[in-house]
Amino acid sequence: MARCLELAKKGAGYVSPNPMVGCVIVYENKIIGEGYHQKYGDHHAEVNAIKSVKEQNLLSKSTLYVNLEPCAHFGNTPPCCEYIVSKKITKVVIGSKDTSKKVNGLGIKFLKEHNVKVKLDVLSKQCIDLNKRFFNFQKNKIPYIILKWAETKDGFIDVIREKNNKGINWITNESTKLLVHQWRSEEDAILVGRKTVENDNPKLTVRKVDGKNPVRIVLDPTLKLKTSFNVFDSSSKTIVVNQSTDKEFKNLQYLKTSDKYMIDELLKYLFTQNITSIIVEGGKHTLNSFIEKNYWNEARVIVGDTIFNKGLKSPSLNKDWSIKKDLEKDVLYTYFND
Repeated sequence: MARCLELAKKGAGYVSPNPMVGCVIVYENKIIGEGYHQKYGDHHAEVNAIKSVKEQNLLSKSTLYVNLEPCAHFGNTPPCCEYIVSKKITKVVIGSKDTSKKVNGLGIKFLKEHNVKVKLDVLSKQCIDLNKRFFNFQKNKIPYIILKWAETKDGFIDVIREKNNKGINWITNESTKLLVHQWRSEEDAILVGRKTVENDNPKLTVRKVDGKNPVRIVLDPTLKLKTSFNVFDSSSKTIVVNQSTDKEFKNLQYLKTSDKYMIDELLKYLFTQNITSIIVEGGKHTLNSFIEKNYWNEARVIVGDTIFNKGLKSPSLNKDWSIKKDLEKDVLYTYFND
């Protein structure tokens, strides 16, 4: 099962809104086949693993391990549980149940009805954690929300901006920037507020690592931003959340919302668009708007080896960190909102 999880992680950033799934086929305590779900719409992990077995006659004597319950419905691909049965595999070990409406035990039921011995909940905690975005999306009907910011040793997120004081005031080191780009490649969307665009003119794309660009989301209530900013270029789709217009133009989408914070309607809309996860990289005001409404699952706070002495105080979570990791001279603190 541990190998299933290793394989599944390779699909990060490519399989959403599907979960990350890895599968191995074991014969006489040796792995004779393995595979993972590589891209949304392509074959699932079970199919790839089964097809990788050179001696197909061994399948009926083998055990299939998979970190998530095999699907039981027709989507972009046929049901995996039917494919497993068709290959005469009689033992299946499953890491965690699939709680989505279309599966939710139906895959397990089908296997058992066709005389397949099923063992469930092997490394279930790790399996559920791997697909926390997927499970949250199915349960809460909104994306998994990751808050991210960098702050100085003395607790500032930015300098005090004068009228013409534009540009990024870097807090972290170069290797940490690389990690941030890796994070972007693993999530469906990234969100900032108007002031971050005006002050920093970020691209919000993946440039330092291989991977897909996330959908960019900008909160601009009164549409003050000019389209000359980097977030409006053609490198990725951009959703501009505002309070006056709904329209689409090339890769730009203007989404009208009526609520004050703009967040409630946005998150519900993102659910309809199969956006399962989002990084909030905005400034203090944007981050606090999510914190105040308790709209966050995880927070990644990077404390850089920098001192501003004065500036804009960083947000406060009023929680203890769960994970601490050294990033050369920077330190990453990860918080979880249970």
